Amino acid sequence: MRNFLSSKLFKVFWTGGLAVLLYVCCPPCFSKNTLSVLLVTLFTITNVFPYVADAKGATGNVYGWFTQIVRLFVGGLFIFSGFIKANDPLGFSYKLEEYFEVFKNDTGMAFFEYFAHISLPLAIIICASEIILGVMLLLGTKRDLTLWLLLAQIVFFTFLTFYSACYNKVTHCGCFGDFLKLKPWESFWKDVILMIAIAVLFSGKKNINPIASPMVISALFLLGLIFSIGFPVYAYRNLPPLDFRAYAPGMNIKENMKVSPDYQPPVIETGFIYENTKTGKKEHFNLKNYPWQDTLNWKWFATDNVIVKDAVNAPKITDFTVSNLEGSAITDSVLNDKNYSFWLVMYDLKKTETNPTLMAKIKDFDKLAEEEKFKFIALTASGPKDIEEFKKEHGFTFEFATVDGTVLKTMIRSNPGLMLMKDGTVIKNWHRHNFPTFSDVKQRFMK
Repeated sequence: MRNFLSSKLFKVFWTGGLAVLLYVCCPPCFSKNTLSVLLVTLFTITNVFPYVADAKGATGNVYGWFTQIVRLFVGGLFIFSGFIKANDPLGFSYKLEEYFEVFKNDTGMAFFEYFAHISLPLAIIICASEIILGVMLLLGTKRDLTLWLLLAQIVFFTFLTFYSACYNKVTHCGCFGDFLKLKPWESFWKDVILMIAIAVLFSGKKNINPIASPMVISALFLLGLIFSIGFPVYAYRNLPPLDFRAYAPGMNIKENMKVSPDYQPPVIETGFIYENTKTGKKEHFNLKNYPWQDTLNWKWFATDNVIVKDAVNAPKITDFTVSNLEGSAITDSVLNDKNYSFWLVMYDLKKTETNPTLMAKIKDFDKLAEEEKFKFIALTASGPKDIEEFKKEHGFTFEFATVDGTVLKTMIRSNPGLMLMKDGTVIKNWHRHNFPTFSDVKQRFMK
């Protein structure tokens, strides 16, 4: 029995059966003809290409070199993807949290909420695993384990990106952080290419061998492991070493908000998700066909707006609006301050780090800034009641204003975080773990 399970015949059976199952379960959003081509391609690579790889002579040599090229491509891409996400693990955790919230709403399974609460450690683990698996593949160590883990990870990401694209759930996957934002279908096809490449590596795995002696391999693996864990932890405890966002130091927010002459706004279609009262099945409807009158069979579940056409040449920043506690917009006055000013970003006061030492530093900073006539303002998405309670608890007297929470989380990966501004330009920002003194900021950055 064991021999049969490890035989090539059994591999034909299970890969063929899996292909048939995927074809039968193909949702309407994806072409079955396209899926057929993909499944046949993967089936052929998995079951036929190993014979080509094992062939002696020119054929085998060519496939051996081809395997090495694919090996470099997959290993390099995994390292690059993991590095970019590890550069901003907190931002990646926000993306994972978004996925888990979607799955919870769509499936009704409460355990996804638990995953949302641990999205940060999960983000660090995924970043580290991508980097170390890429390193292991390039080094040629633990070949079979590496290939299976690579396959498991790419299957997981392919499912996420396909679900996102098919059901229009998450605007971009976060595969390459803010460095390169891919649309859902672009992310999916990127994962499909990687899956085909990994299938090629499986078929030609006899050509994947260690590149050096065991001692050198062990030393390089250890260095890769330390970096893959240490780098995202460092980036989380400080700020992203490479900042690709529109609020990065040196960026002018006003310039990034300007609308180009050829800008075309996105076309959004209002839709609704209704739940069948008899089967529990949820379906998407538009304004023309939603069953609002059929209350016996359907009940409203959620509003689900769909982007029919993406914006063309959209500005980098489209949603930055600052309001005072009375609800009046003060965006222009905040951005057009010709003097230096300080923004204390706290997207959610209930989640803000409030250790006494940090709160004392903020209070001292505000006092010294006020003495020298520099504006110090706190930006938050919390409501007036929470703001008043927070000010009273910590003895703060500086001004508070409200901004959308998602925007604040994009502006700086820290809660709280400090930004030095001048005439709409971000001069410098600081993580709460590196909260500066006013004298140091004035000496180094306010010239």
